[in-house]
Amino acid sequence: MDLVDDVAAENHHQLRRLVWSIQSSYGRLNLLVAICDNWKYRDEIIDTYEAELREKGTRCDRVRIDLRQPSLKQSLQTCVEQEPELATSPAAMVTILGVDELLGLRLNQERSALEQFLFSLQWTRESLRGFQLPLVLWLTPRIAAQLADQAPDFWSWRGGVFEFSQPIAWAFEPERVQSQSQEQAPSSPAADPADLQQQIDDLLAQDPDSPLLGSLYNDLGKALTDKVRYGEAEVAHITALHRREQQLGADHPDVAISLNNLALLYKSMGRYGEAEPLYERSLAIDEQVYGKDHLEVAADLNNLAALYDSMGRYEEAEPLYERSLAIDEQVYGKDHLEVAADLNNLAALYDSMGRYEEAEPLYERSLAIWEQQLGADHLSVATSLNNLATLYKAMGRYREAEPLYERSLAIREQQLGADHPYVAQSLNNLAGLYDSMGCYGEAEPLYLQALAIQAKTLPENHPYNKTGYNNFRSSVHAALEAGQADQLSDHPMTQEILRQLSGLE
Repeated sequence: MDLVDDVAAENHHQLRRLVWSIQSSYGRLNLLVAICDNWKYRDEIIDTYEAELREKGTRCDRVRIDLRQPSLKQSLQTCVEQEPELATSPAAMVTILGVDELLGLRLNQERSALEQFLFSLQWTRESLRGFQLPLVLWLTPRIAAQLADQAPDFWSWRGGVFEFSQPIAWAFEPERVQSQSQEQAPSSPAADPADLQQQIDDLLAQDPDSPLLGSLYNDLGKALTDKVRYGEAEVAHITALHRREQQLGADHPDVAISLNNLALLYKSMGRYGEAEPLYERSLAIDEQVYGKDHLEVAADLNNLAALYDSMGRYEEAEPLYERSLAIDEQVYGKDHLEVAADLNNLAALYDSMGRYEEAEPLYERSLAIWEQQLGADHLSVATSLNNLATLYKAMGRYREAEPLYERSLAIREQQLGADHPYVAQSLNNLAGLYDSMGCYGEAEPLYLQALAIQAKTLPENHPYNKTGYNNFRSSVHAALEAGQADQLSDHPMTQEILRQLSGLE
């Protein structure tokens, strides 16, 4: 069994433990802490255990911690009030989400939402006694460490901890290009949320009904999103939306922009179900205001398609990507950068669907446009080269993939410097290709270089660090099984992995 299988087997083991723990604690309070560093995989796990439990008659509910009142007790109490059958069902459980979204610093408050949540948990034990059912609390590794440190009493009565790792293959997906309306485009340099909040406070004091407040809240939402302060960004975007609806009407183009921005935030947070109706409403407004062949409509179509793409609803995404491409080609012409982005996204969709022969000419055409318009050494060209190389790898055309990965790596090193995380990504991709070719001695120095870059540039608990190490360990394992361990170097990390693996044989 190689390491890819090891990771999958351990995740399966953790899932079976979690399901058993839920089933064995019906009718009594049991706190089960689940930890995952990838929200998309987390949602897949939740869907899996809820489907299994529902087949056996279990009532499964979800609770999301509210940024405005970040209290576990209050969130559960609200859920029970809305769904009173939850308290009386003989087999019921609740999944608790949203803690990872309480990332903000203080927004005119004594404590941030996350600080309030952790503080309240320390004194929550007895107050939760009324909820006689298993609770699955989902956290990231970073927040789990904070909880153990800042709420030790709460942490001490957990009924189990279940850790899930992102599947290794998820690190090698094609890169999409997000279509952006003018107001979505990130500002440069990045806006300072504190400065925007001060402008809002000053204007509220002078003219609380000013139409400028909608734009300021919108800008604040974007700035907070750029800082990965999603909980605060949500509040800002919702405020902007409500102000624009009240002042401009429900069908104004600025309302469509706010809807689109809020949907984009929810997509980034993995809250796909909430993003979908916002994207749909934004599209409907822009079609009504501009007509069905306008560039704003093309951007809306692309954004909704990207959401369906992320949800695995490929058949629904395809006609939207195709329609967006047709509009951009009609307005811009066939050699425009926006057309290149559309081609890339449609190709990536076909790639995900296994329709490789259809993806190839689209990737090639996208690459040609970017090279023509931006030059051969642009970062967008590097992304396009990487995607085409990944396609060739999936098709088993390794020798065609190799020079593309090498060129993508060279561009990123030239444009970003030798120690950038994107360079580490390219090194990992090229090393993964060599693994597929059975060239483990060539893969080893690339993995080691990538790991060194990530150690210098990424936080210690960043999921790419674990993924990169797992990929390298899998490569060393494959070399050992293939009788090629003698082709590996004397690097301490390599030799340590070999010792570990030899001890397991």
